[in-house]
Amino acid sequence: MISSEFSIHAALNKKEEEEVHLEIKKEEELPEHHFSEVDLQREWQFFLNDLQKKDAVLYYAVNTLKLHKKDENLINILYPSDSVKTEFEKIQAEFFNHFKRKVNNYKIEIQYSNDVTLKKEIVTKRTIFEKFVEINPVLKDLDDLLKLDLS
Repeated sequence: MISSEFSIHAALNKKEEEEVHLEIKKEEELPEHHFSEVDLQREWQFFLNDLQKKDAVLYYAVNTLKLHKKDENLINILYPSDSVKTEFEKIQAEFFNHFKRKVNNYKIEIQYSNDVTLKKEIVTKRTIFEKFVEINPVLKDLDDLLKLDLS
């Protein structure tokens, strides 16, 4: 059997190797323009407004996040709980793809930090009363005596 100089298998393998080389080259040439904290906050607010119109439940889950520019290409995301982080991870690609195109910087990196102070506590009459009881324990006796309805 005589083999020809042209091999289909060799041609396919050569083409795949060239594509891999081109992808590496493209990543090195990605733009890395400057963006400011103001740009980040403005786009985050636009994104939250759009999200509120599209999916209110998801909006209320992620609106407690705080985004801050830490370095030239580093964004620090402060989150109050793991559940908020998980919800944000579902939509982070949508936000960051838009933001990277807007500021023309494709080398942005993300860093997560847990910040418990961002938790929003629902304040009810009962929780207010319990805080006052800590200050003045006599209020507890008054509540027992008068059977106050603090629901």
